[in-house]
Amino acid sequence: MLKITAFNGSSRKDGNTAILLNTALAELAQRGFATELVQLAGRPLRGCTGCGGCFKNKDKRCVLPDDGLNGYIEKMTGSAGILIGSPTYFADVSSETKALIDRSGFVSMANGGLFKRKAGAAVIAVRRGGAVHAFDTINHFFTISQMIIPGSNYWNVGIGRNPGDVEKDEEGLATMRVLGENMAWLLSKLHA
Repeated sequence: MLKITAFNGSSRKDGNTAILLNTALAELAQRGFATELVQLAGRPLRGCTGCGGCFKNKDKRCVLPDDGLNGYIEKMTGSAGILIGSPTYFADVSSETKALIDRSGFVSMANGGLFKRKAGAAVIAVRRGGAVHAFDTINHFFTISQMIIPGSNYWNVGIGRNPGDVEKDEEGLATMRVLGENMAWLLSKLHA
């Protein structure tokens, strides 16, 4: 059974970003995929220091003191599809999301492209503006990692300010359902 792992880069475990990710994951689960939501909240990730240790060691691990990242990399390499979700902070991703993509990205590159040809999709929660830039940040990670990005019927964005408000964004939730459907279709073709 193919696995999809979603990473919630919000400091709120059950907030709007988690709701959006779970909506997409539900579509994938209905289609027979194993799914998991990983919460980055409560265990802050340190940013990349640019030390180059991952390029020296080439052991599929970050050399920084383990703050959970190496387990996240293992989950990513063991998944056929990866969803990364973030709230919008100052028109970009959260610092936890940025640390995840920077550090796992360097480890992937240092080891010959660990995420190459996996499916990857960004999911963004936003109060009002800046979501497209955050969406682009995550998609830049997917494209430099040689991943394949399934689309939806709109950008993968849900609107809501307070925790749970995104449940009122019918278009945003519909976009997540279509994203889940399209990722399922893509993975069924890639792994036929």
